[in-house]
Amino acid sequence: MKIQEIRTYLMQVGAPPLSAWAADGSFGSHEAAAPSSRNWLFVRVVTDQGITGIGECSGWPRVVETAVKDLAHLLIGEDPADIERLCQKMHIAMMGHGLTSVVGWGAISGLEMALWDIKGKVLGTPVWNLLGGKVRDRIRIYSHAGTPAVAQSLLARGITAVKVGGVAQAVAKVAAIREALGSRVDIMVDLHGPPWLTPSDAIRMGRALEPYDLLFLEDPIAPDNVEGYKRIRDQIAIPLAAGERMAAIWGLRPLIEHELVDVVQPDTGRAGGILQLRKIAAMAEAHYISVAPHSGSLGPVAEYAALHFLASIPNCLMLERIEDDWPVRHQVIVPALHSVDGHLAVPDRPGLGVDIDEAVVAAHPSTFNVAVPIAESAGSYEPGTFREHVYYQSRLRRTGWFSVEKPKP
Repeated sequence: MKIQEIRTYLMQVGAPPLSAWAADGSFGSHEAAAPSSRNWLFVRVVTDQGITGIGECSGWPRVVETAVKDLAHLLIGEDPADIERLCQKMHIAMMGHGLTSVVGWGAISGLEMALWDIKGKVLGTPVWNLLGGKVRDRIRIYSHAGTPAVAQSLLARGITAVKVGGVAQAVAKVAAIREALGSRVDIMVDLHGPPWLTPSDAIRMGRALEPYDLLFLEDPIAPDNVEGYKRIRDQIAIPLAAGERMAAIWGLRPLIEHELVDVVQPDTGRAGGILQLRKIAAMAEAHYISVAPHSGSLGPVAEYAALHFLASIPNCLMLERIEDDWPVRHQVIVPALHSVDGHLAVPDRPGLGVDIDEAVVAAHPSTFNVAVPIAESAGSYEPGTFREHVYYQSRLRRTGWFSVEKPKP
């Protein structure tokens, strides 16, 4: 069997409903929310025997699509069964351009995912069986909530873990959810790794959150600031989580080897593929670190791949999921995934067990894929500096960040 053709399918994705992701104001106004810029990029690897494999690429989908097309000639005529060798071939081919980073690894991720899909179909078995078999039959999920009402709605559907996003009023939002739901839910906080949040402020934030028994505190500072993670690690009694912006074993190595996190969060669509995910998980296991893949901006094919991966590793914690995502999500793939009692069942069909509806994808052509700048009203910049749009900026007004009460209007 030889690879004959590689096709890409890029689509524009609508924002989740207001109550699902943007309800807590983490992304500014709903209209300017980061999710509205989402693109999903699917890739199909076609063989000369008519068997095809589907995958999904993340990282920067509009740019990644170009990378996939540039890599395609390296794969045409190759045996799709040689997954590790072909990934090495693609990685080496990009080496002259600098560090591969999430664009390069995003391209490899989708292509590698599709190769696993082909292998499973050829052998008539699910991908998880090729990874050593199942450790578990279903994967626990968590979703997003910024208010007690949203958290209660998720709990009513069996989802017992929720994540609060953003620095502004984080303590107050967590306090309200914990007071309303008590110990019935696990609560996490994602500070989104803002480069302007200093380790000192992240430590104070962590200490203010300690009474609420968080499952973990995610991305307290920018992922570039490894030394800052060491400071935070030594100063607060909350498990830390990070890793979604990084790719491959080399990107996540500092977090794991220095044991700076308790939970590592590689993104299924840009970590480098299922093999890289397995290697990351093995590194983490050796350091007693659990795995909870990032999935906030990903589409449904990468979610399938995450289920196969998580089913096969011992140190799975859970999977992130936008439970109330853009409704078309469920129309893009066949069959669609639906949670039951806060879990997703591990697929049992050969390969990944999923395919895309090309007509649905084509009906939503890509228009843009760079996040709309956060609204000035969201308070992400100091007054009068919004037009600077700098990566790092010192914060002057800290009053209210750590309060358990929301400010009165």
